Amino acid sequence: MTVWALLIEYDGAPFVGWQRQRNGVSVQQVLEEAAAKLAGGAAVASIVAGRTDAGVHAEGQVAQIALPGDWQPDRLRDALNFHMKPHPVVVLRAAPAPEGWNARFSAVKRTYRYRILDRRARPALDAGRVWHVPHRLDAAAMHRAAQSLLGRHDFTSFRAASCQANSPLRTLDRLDVTRFGDIVEIAAEARSFLHHQVRNMVGTLKLVGVGQWPEARVAAALAARDRAAAGPTAPPEGLCLTGVRYPTNLWDG
Repeated sequence: MTVWALLIEYDGAPFVGWQRQRNGVSVQQVLEEAAAKLAGGAAVASIVAGRTDAGVHAEGQVAQIALPGDWQPDRLRDALNFHMKPHPVVVLRAAPAPEGWNARFSAVKRTYRYRILDRRARPALDAGRVWHVPHRLDAAAMHRAAQSLLGRHDFTSFRAASCQANSPLRTLDRLDVTRFGDIVEIAAEARSFLHHQVRNMVGTLKLVGVGQWPEARVAAALAARDRAAAGPTAPPEGLCLTGVRYPTNLWDG
């Protein structure tokens, strides 16, 4: 058996999220069913770097599977993509995993991007890819407020009630807010995130952007260690997992 690292992109809109659930089709199900066809019908389990929620997209997700046989990376990629049709999931790269590597626990950095369209007209081309806010946001104020969340903190105020993490402590390495025309883009980086942490931070920063909150209230919300002290959860469609970093480059060669 060979353990494979897979670089994957997908449109999260039609899925119940990464993880298998009884109430709909998941990305995990699509990948594992495709892999089973390459394993003579035997069940193939996957491990993933980030278990994205329903409606959340990925352009740099990383998963691992183990398969029998002597596959070439490009042939494996193409075979999986063939069997995942017509679902909007594709493997971009495949590589044999290093000894002892784990898609989830070996990751040293995860990067997410959240996009807000803040024009009056609703999106047409970006529908399902952005949070539409029909009011001009103060992106500079959002960025300044975001910097108060950097570093190692108790992020209870930005943690979903359903979060299963053992500790609310996380180290946030980057939270930048940048404007590109009518798009306000939030980039977040950390080794790991709590459930809904990025969406809850974005929902809070949006209150600053529309002038409903002063910038200093974001730091106060963090210090409160109370979910009720922070803003609402931003919708999933604006969020995309853009990359996962490991100690070694899996895709060399």
